[in-house]
Amino acid sequence: MTTFTAEEINAQPAIWRDWAGPLAEQAAIIRDWIAARAPSEIWLSGAGTSAYIGEVLARQLGGNLRPWPTTDLVSVPGLAFGVKGPVLSIQFGRSGDSSESVGLMDLLDAHRPDIDRLQITCNAASAMGTRQGPGPGETRALILPPATHDRGFAMTSSFTTMYLSALACLDPSFDATDVLPRLADAAQPLLPQLWSIEHPRPERAIFLGSGALTGIARESALKVLELTAGQTITQWDSTLGFRHGPKAAVDRGTAVFVMVSSDPQVARYDRDLADEVRRQFPDADVVTIGPGCDIDLTPTGTSADPVLYVLPAQILAHRWSQALGLPVDDPFAGRNLTRVVSGVKLYGWQP
Repeated sequence: MTTFTAEEINAQPAIWRDWAGPLAEQAAIIRDWIAARAPSEIWLSGAGTSAYIGEVLARQLGGNLRPWPTTDLVSVPGLAFGVKGPVLSIQFGRSGDSSESVGLMDLLDAHRPDIDRLQITCNAASAMGTRQGPGPGETRALILPPATHDRGFAMTSSFTTMYLSALACLDPSFDATDVLPRLADAAQPLLPQLWSIEHPRPERAIFLGSGALTGIARESALKVLELTAGQTITQWDSTLGFRHGPKAAVDRGTAVFVMVSSDPQVARYDRDLADEVRRQFPDADVVTIGPGCDIDLTPTGTSADPVLYVLPAQILAHRWSQALGLPVDDPFAGRNLTRVVSGVKLYGWQP
């Protein structure tokens, strides 16, 4: 049976192609605005999957980027709100209306109206899409194509397209009119290959990667955990960090997915770790993802390549959810977890 989630996974290459021109135009304006405002820090904020966009970008681009989940900033504003100097808050949100998204905007209004804001959302009608700060900080919104406003529970096209959009706004060397079509060309033949993979659902699934791929590993683990409604326990880590305790989670019912970087230097460490786990845990299932790997990817050689590494988990999570007989588009059937987090009680804050 076709699901919204499957449609949204498969639609990603077409979305990126269509978005390339409009994104390039808007990103150029936003890059000039950021340069003129000259922030000393750039906060990258969101909740859950939206927060992981910031983790990937900060590990990839470095510099003055600070990954600050809205869940941290809303609950413990003192962690960041006392920073001196000009700040740009970039906030990501599929719905643009979750409790913490609104909570962060409320806190900025009340305590740091000087902070500039770039709100990247898939929902033009949302608070993030429409709300302006009181100033003197300036507010901009980047509204993604409606097709990215996923109808399924899990964020798929919204995650990849918000990440690519932010990359275009933050990396002056990123030409969306060149990169996005190339990325789409790489993903288009890959998707049917991934759907054809017959990999039984493990009891535990672990995702590992280095650098920006550590954030992709975290998102991959969440996709499987969400769509299997917690019936597949997941874990994520950096490739080298995994040895320092987290490797204790491996047993005979575990699948370990190691994302092998396209950078030859980094790939040495990724492949060494995969070989080590195979030797030490012969009953575990170790799967490498990357160029020339068990799941073979063909990188574009651009900064957009981390997107390709999340596609296997999107599809495996969907297949395993169906294998469990779950409604993939709403695996919790409206209970416990919902598509948009709401109802969080927000409290006022006094520095």
